[in-house]
Amino acid sequence: MTRRGRGEGSIYLRKDGRWEGAAYLPTASGKLRRVRVYGKTRKETGEKLTLQLADAKRGIPIPERSWTVRTYLDYFLQEVAPKTLRPATISGYSNVIERHLKPMLGSRPLTRLTVTGLQQVFDSEIADGMTIPTAMHTKLVLSAALTRAMREDLVVRNVARLIVLPHHDPKEIEPWSADEAARFLVAAQSEDLYPLFLMLTLYGMRKGEVLGLQWSDIDWDRDAFRIRQQRQVIRGQTHVGPVKTAKGKRRLPLLTFVRQALNRYQAIIDDRPSRVNPDGFIFVGESGEPLSQSQLYKVFSDICKRAGVRRIRIHDLRHTAATLLKNYHVPDRDIQLILGHSRISTTQEIYQHGDSEAQHEALSRLEDRLLLAADDSGSSRQTSPSKVALAAVGAPFQQRSSVVLQVREDLLSTKISHLRRDPSITSILQRLRVATNAHVLGAVAVRNSRQPDQANLVLWEWIPLRETLTPLTTPFTDSRVPADLDF
Repeated sequence: MTRRGRGEGSIYLRKDGRWEGAAYLPTASGKLRRVRVYGKTRKETGEKLTLQLADAKRGIPIPERSWTVRTYLDYFLQEVAPKTLRPATISGYSNVIERHLKPMLGSRPLTRLTVTGLQQVFDSEIADGMTIPTAMHTKLVLSAALTRAMREDLVVRNVARLIVLPHHDPKEIEPWSADEAARFLVAAQSEDLYPLFLMLTLYGMRKGEVLGLQWSDIDWDRDAFRIRQQRQVIRGQTHVGPVKTAKGKRRLPLLTFVRQALNRYQAIIDDRPSRVNPDGFIFVGESGEPLSQSQLYKVFSDICKRAGVRRIRIHDLRHTAATLLKNYHVPDRDIQLILGHSRISTTQEIYQHGDSEAQHEALSRLEDRLLLAADDSGSSRQTSPSKVALAAVGAPFQQRSSVVLQVREDLLSTKISHLRRDPSITSILQRLRVATNAHVLGAVAVRNSRQPDQANLVLWEWIPLRETLTPLTTPFTDSRVPADLDF
């Protein structure tokens, strides 16, 4: 049997029949620590000890102490997480660790976690009823802890990143439509916290942001307010801290009816007999105490029932605001700034959702454009006039203005010059011109001295359309002008 050299450790047979290898290896602090490995044979034990010695030569130190998954997770929550994570995140991590990670892996040595072993544990938990979202969140928390362990040279790699979980399609969020949001706000007017829900719905603020607003954040002179912090109540304790992202610090306009609602709310809380609010927060409980989540959820649920709208999460009001702003053609960059997102992709991919009414409107506009193009390419307007034109001619006088205005937009965006040269559609253009004349005469008839600018604006918009609809009986053949030039 070959004797091992100096610094190569020692291998010997134990009384229980196993082989044990031991060597002194450096730790991260530079001190030496005796490390032991075990095996069924001398060869197996020697190979394990050789691997440990090879890591030490490559500069990979060994841990100062032997960690189990349980002890390291406790250390992670108590010493590491408070320095980098928010209180709400720490609370969520703590729940996952106590309910899932410790029962699953608590007694295992931290340095002996393997991809194969961890995969088998997660597969078994999922087979026993763990949901895919819970498994994904559990993997996330374990991965965060092991990433820290790698930085502290306690483990060589993060095995949690390498396991594979089944695919999961998250439930699609269905924000409120404009009608549902309006019904909710009407029902909320009877509540003292009406301005809170108004700001959540209109500005898409985070719940913690609106609870963190202070009266000093309102700039009454410039009709604006600033968002600079958030307030959360976690396990009965109030935490006030910075907003979620750097872009979350923002200044927004104070809309007129939001200002009025805040003025009424300020008068209400000033009339309360006992008012303790040294920090100057705007939204508080009956006695000035921080508003709890349970109080907020109860009021929100009651309003939803009175309004007869779908019950959604309070956070989904943020999705509602983003989607409604998109439907009203607000640029995505402005929506990003209003919501306080760090990346515009977050606004577009997570918070903006499809809306059936908006999709129907867009497809209808496309349909009208394609029909106009098809008619322009060869079909006869005399035998098959556009449905929009017929609607304008056959509609009552009270509805003609809106219908003809739509025709005006479509015609002016196509080749009107070509339409005017086509004698086959002369009758349709004449009928549209008659409807336009009726609208112009109606505007003149109701014109009065109190609204001269508005009447002039109406005439200015409609008279050019009337002239545009005048048919050309002879083709325009001036060779100096391109044939496809639009008027």
